[in-house]
Amino acid sequence: MRIAVTGSIATDHLMSYPGRFADQLVAGRLDRVSLSFLADTLEIRRGGVAANIAFGLGRLGLRPLLVGAAGTDFADHRERLERAGVDTGPVRISASAHTARFVCTTDADQNQIATFYAGAMAEARDIDLAAVAHDARGVDLVVIAPDDPEAMLRHTDECRSLGIPFAADPSQQLARLDAGETRRLVDGARLLFTNEYEAALLQQRTGWSPAHILDRVGTWVTTLGPDGAAMARAGEPALRIPAVATSHPLDPTGAGDAFRAGFLAGVAWGHTPERAARLGCALATVVLESVGTQEYELTAADLSARTDKAYAPTPAGRTS
Repeated sequence: MRIAVTGSIATDHLMSYPGRFADQLVAGRLDRVSLSFLADTLEIRRGGVAANIAFGLGRLGLRPLLVGAAGTDFADHRERLERAGVDTGPVRISASAHTARFVCTTDADQNQIATFYAGAMAEARDIDLAAVAHDARGVDLVVIAPDDPEAMLRHTDECRSLGIPFAADPSQQLARLDAGETRRLVDGARLLFTNEYEAALLQQRTGWSPAHILDRVGTWVTTLGPDGAAMARAGEPALRIPAVATSHPLDPTGAGDAFRAGFLAGVAWGHTPERAARLGCALATVVLESVGTQEYELTAADLSARTDKAYAPTPAGRTS
C-alpha cells in the first residue's frame, strides 16, 4: 500500500517549564494575558505533522511519500528521513523562506503552549498532487494533515477528482477554516482523525452532528490522550481502545502523529480497525517516552511485540 502524507515539515524548538501554566492564570484577567515562563531545557528537533507521520511509517517499512514544502535548510532533515525509509522526492524546496518553526513549552502537567511559524509551508499550495501520484506510479491513500490551508483544500479536491482515497486530519488548522472549508476537507474521507477537543470543534465548525459526520466518512478515529482512542463507523458499535501505559512520560509532542502512523501501518497491513488502533496507541507511547518526535528507533516486529504485550489478556480474560 503506497501512502502519500501531505502536511507540514518543521523544526521543533521544545522547552520545558517545571511549574503549572494553570497556576499563573488569573481569573477575570484572561483578556489581558501577558506571561513569560522561564524554561529549564531547550531541545531543537526535526518535526512537522506530515514529516512525523511519514517518519513513523518509514520506520515500519512502508516507504511513504512525503508531500510538503520546506526551505533550503531542509537538507539534514531530508537525509534523516530518507535513512528512516521516507521518500522525500515530492518535497518542494522554497528559494526564499525557511522551513516552518514550531516553538512549544510543556509544563509539569504535560500541558502545552505553542506558536507555529509557517515559512516555506505556504508554498505547499503550489504542489500538484496529480503529478506526485503519476511520478510514484500510483498512490493508494493520501493523508491530508495540517498544512497551508489552501494546500489542504487543493489536495482534498485533487483526491476526489483523481479518485484517490484520502484521510482527513484537519487538526490545529480547524481554527483557520470556515464552515464551508471544513466540510470540504471532511466530506468523503475514508478516515477522519481528530482528538477529543477537535471532535467538538469539528461539529461546531461544520454544523453537523456526529451522526451526520459518520454519514460522510468511512471511519472516525478520535484520540483521547491517556484514555487511548475511540473509533466510530455508521451503523456499527463504537470501539474504545485503552492507551498503552507508561511510567516515564517525557514529552507529549508528536504522540498524536505517532498514533496516526501506527494506525495507518495497521491499515496498510490489512489488520482490523481495533488492531490498527492498538498499534497506534503503542507507537504513541513510544514517542511519549522520548524527547522529540522523530528520535525513536523500532521495527514493525518491535511495534507488534510491544502491542501484543500491552494488550495481552489478563487472568480475568480482559485486555489490559
